[in-house]
Amino acid sequence: MDDLLAIFRALTDSTRIRILLLLHEMELSIGEIAQILGQSQPRVSRHVKVLVDAGLVVRRKEGSWVFLHLGKKERLKPLFSALDIWDQEKSWRNTDQARLKAVLLDRAAAASRYFEAHALEWDTIRSMHIAESEVEQAILAMVGNRKIGRLVDIGTGTGRMLELLGSKAEKMIGLDRSPEMLRIARTKLTGKNLPPTSLCQGDMYALPLEEQTADWVILHQVLHYAQQPALAIEEATRVLDKNGHLLIIDFASHDKEELRINNAHARLGFSDEQINEWFLASGLETKQIEQLKGGSLTVKLWLATRSDNLSRKS
Repeated sequence: MDDLLAIFRALTDSTRIRILLLLHEMELSIGEIAQILGQSQPRVSRHVKVLVDAGLVVRRKEGSWVFLHLGKKERLKPLFSALDIWDQEKSWRNTDQARLKAVLLDRAAAASRYFEAHALEWDTIRSMHIAESEVEQAILAMVGNRKIGRLVDIGTGTGRMLELLGSKAEKMIGLDRSPEMLRIARTKLTGKNLPPTSLCQGDMYALPLEEQTADWVILHQVLHYAQQPALAIEEATRVLDKNGHLLIIDFASHDKEELRINNAHARLGFSDEQINEWFLASGLETKQIEQLKGGSLTVKLWLATRSDNLSRKS
């Protein structure tokens, strides 16, 4: 009964109802909600606390930002059904929707500025290897007709791998250390026909996930940033379910020292021997290796499967 009363108390203010309706559309930061409602962030935060305490909203910290999303679906479904019946005019909803579109335009503009600022850097690296479209075709070919199920994309960046593989997945999680990149991914994926997808901050060495919660884990052009790639692979394996797949896309060993100096690459690519050794140490069995030559950098794809029959090396 106390739980029910907390929900009804949370709904006694129109601002809190407006917040729930906005979050019904998409995940938003407190600052974005304040902008849409035309209220101060402290005031919005007070309303959010009531909704969080009632279990209607969940807070998620991402760097210095706080994002909000709805609580459990079964808790909120009756509420939204009732609102659709009771609120026939929806005049204030239309106003909030128009402001929400403005927020989305702001996100897109911020993403464009970020890409423009880094375009030269990325173009320089892309010019050294085969076209990204060919890499993506190789990824799709390696996945083949398999259903991906639960996909975890470590170092999701702009969310391109989620977009590419979304039609094959049942549920997806994109993780990245950079709040700015996550905001770009969120903007890019908005409106796409994707399965349930969440984007959150996470470190490749300490994923915010339980063991055996993924059927596929992907590391796309991420491992060369790792100071301890073996530990990153071990952590990726931890969240893989039995017979789950780990797919790594990265550079073959090379001597482009400028990528270490100018682009923060901790490793100048990898050999098959290195990757295979790390796979074996983590209890993975190498299944397939593909090589894509083009330019001075060679892109490689390594696919491995978790097998409980393989003992991990200590």
